[in-house]
Amino acid sequence: MEFELYPAIDVREGHMVRLHQGDYGRETRYGERPLEMAMRHARLGARWLHLVDLDAARHGGYTLQPLLRVLARTTWLRVQTGGGVRSEEDVAEILQAGADRVVVGSLAVREPERVLEWVERFGPERITIALDARQDADGEWQLPVSGWTESSAARLETLVRRFANGGVRHLLCTDISRDGTLGGPNLDLYRLIASLAPELLVQASGGIRDVADILAARAAGCSGAVLGKALIEQRFALDDALERVRRC
Repeated sequence: MEFELYPAIDVREGHMVRLHQGDYGRETRYGERPLEMAMRHARLGARWLHLVDLDAARHGGYTLQPLLRVLARTTWLRVQTGGGVRSEEDVAEILQAGADRVVVGSLAVREPERVLEWVERFGPERITIALDARQDADGEWQLPVSGWTESSAARLETLVRRFANGGVRHLLCTDISRDGTLGGPNLDLYRLIASLAPELLVQASGGIRDVADILAARAAGCSGAVLGKALIEQRFALDDALERVRRC
């Protein structure tokens, strides 16, 4: 499968924002509207968009259906989106609004068996599992939930194996400590996941600064990369990144 780039748009209160390490109190708000940014990505050749409802991620209740419908009418972008997905009905509604894949995060950590039932119903190409990880002082990978504001007892290694065995195909994994920092992706994390479940298509997220980081994530076993702050702040050009990835 071709390596995919996923330009990310995080939406809070209708505005495009970025959080530093998932901290809602450390927000950077950008002047460009989410739809304008999505259209720019499409013009530069993006095939996918990673769209996050940050309000819903924290409080539940996905709200970006209107934006999905506009994107479906006006662009060829395929959209992977989530935030606050709590039920099978949420998944169905988001897909009906025009999404290609629904991202399930907190509930996948809290109730993995329930989410695996959704994968069976909707198909493995319609669900992306998102595991947001934070390494503790003992080197264990913790999986916070609810927009990274609450702890959980789940462990990364256990869930990666369970999802792979349960038929999941797409996994997005973020090292929270790298998110929004432009410090480079955690390649050791992605090598670990690749060793645990090489059949998963893993999307790298958090810390990517430039095209070299994208190619390094690919070499570490990832099948795609989510591009956030560096792309929004134009530290590299999306069309150039797409071309270089296609040439490799």
